[in-house]
Parts: sequence; structure tokens; C-alpha cells
Amino acid sequence: MLIGSVEAGGTKFICAVGNEDYRVLDKVSIPTTNSEETLEKVIDYFKQFDLDAIGIASFGPIEIRKNSKKYGFITNTPKPGWKDVDFVGTLKKHFDVPITWTTDVNGSAYGEYVMSTLANEKTNSLVYYTIGTGVGAGAVVNGDFVGSLGHPEMGHVFVKRHPDDLNFKGICPFHDDCLEGLVAGPTFEARLGKKGADVTLDDHVWDIMAWYIAQAAMQTTLIIRPDKIVFGGGVINDTLMSKIRNQFKKMMNGYIDIPNLNQYLTRPLIKDNGSANLGNFALAYQELKA
Repeated sequence: MLIGSVEAGGTKFICAVGNEDYRVLDKVSIPTTNSEETLEKVIDYFKQFDLDAIGIASFGPIEIRKNSKKYGFITNTPKPGWKDVDFVGTLKKHFDVPITWTTDVNGSAYGEYVMSTLANEKTNSLVYYTIGTGVGAGAVVNGDFVGSLGHPEMGHVFVKRHPDDLNFKGICPFHDDCLEGLVAGPTFEARLGKKGADVTLDDHVWDIMAWYIAQAAMQTTLIIRPDKIVFGGGVINDTLMSKIRNQFKKMMNGYIDIPNLNQYLTRPLIKDNGSANLGNFALAYQELKA
């Protein structure tokens, strides 16, 4: 049995082929250009294999309601060349197999949920944040995604501004200083004139980022009460995670009982950004068995 996985990101598409044991057998990275060119390369890659199902986890916003005429579409994205693209429909023209469709962060959340089970962790719920080129989060509770009218947009919540960051407008094209507008990867260049990879870990900007991300973790904790919150994406590093935990502890101020913060606010169990691939394999395999 062969299952295809598409992790559709703003800068690259990771396409993989695996089996029912979620083991990656082959993988390729495709640069994200315009929709026609990128999807053509995805289709050409998968045509090499006799696939039984495909799982897609895409950047958004996307339409996830199966009763909508635009189910399977990327909708109101600011990414040039991708607004109102029929992602699932395009693949359906070439592959007569079950295709699952969710957000990139939902796919990663589900991958971490499955891996937690495989690792014998008692995880009934978790939230997965990606802090990278954009910011988003997916939530899984008892094996189901949170959100029915649409998928969560936790990257676009508003947070209290850091007193040392009041002059920074934010970079979100819709909301300016929402969470994404304040902590996404491109904010380093917008604030400091240099890329995040060139910012030393003793720079005060990491304290500012932690302040905002800890607020998001606190909101999520108080609303969903998950077993753990996982942080992935290119902006996250061990130094930032330590700062997030410290800020979170101060903000929560002992209000509710929280597990050990090293286990509660964590980095992914699945290495090399493979959470979405595993999630796609698991979701597609479930659809195949249904």
C-alpha cells in the first residue's frame, strides 16, 4: 500500500510517499512558485507511484467544509498566484483515489498526536503551533480537529504589545500587529534589517518574541486546556522555548494547574519537520479504511 503526502508551504512543497506504517519511502522538495507550475510538478512526482490515497496539508486559508462548492480550495490567501485555487480538484483529475484535505498546521498537529500515541504518551489533546514564514496552529481533541465552520486561525489573534515594541507596526497584510504580524520569520528583517538566522540569541528581540508567543500559549491553555502545546517552525529554537516557558509561567501566575512546562510547552516529537507528513499518512490511511 502506498500513500502520498503533500505538505504545501509558502516557500516549498514537501511531497512524500509512505506506507500504512507511516514510513517515508521517497520524498522530494518542490519550490512554491505559481499554482499551475507547482501543482504540475506535484502531479508529475506522484505519477511515478501507484498510490492508494493522498493526504494534503496546505497553507491557507482553505475551505474544509465538504458541503461547500469551494471545498478543496485555497481561498483568500495573500500569496500571489494562489487565491481561489482548486487544489484538491486539480489532483482529482489525475488520481482516482481518496484525498484528505486540511491545513498545514492541522496535519502537523495530527502527526504529533499520532506519534504521541506511538510513543505511549497519554495525550488526548494537543495544539501545534508553527512559527515560521507565517504563524498558525491546529488543535486535535480526542482524535478530532477543532473547527467545523472553518479551521482555526490562531496565528491571527491579537496580543498585548510589548512595551519595547510599540513602534513596530507589524507585517500582517490583514491585521498588522496580530500574532503572525509580530512573530513570523519576516519580522526579524522588518524590525532589525537582517534575517532571523543572523540575529544572535542574546538579542532583546527574542524576549519580545517570547512575550507574544507565551500570550498565545496562555490563551490556548485557558480556552482548550490541551494536554500539551507543541511549537515547530523555523523561528523556534531552544533558547526561545526557554524564554517562552519563563514568560508563560509569569503570566499564568499559578492560576490553574499546569503540567511540567518542559513537557507541556514542547518542540515536536517528529524530527526534521516531518510532523505533517506523518499526519497526512495517518489521515489518508484512515480515509482509505473508512
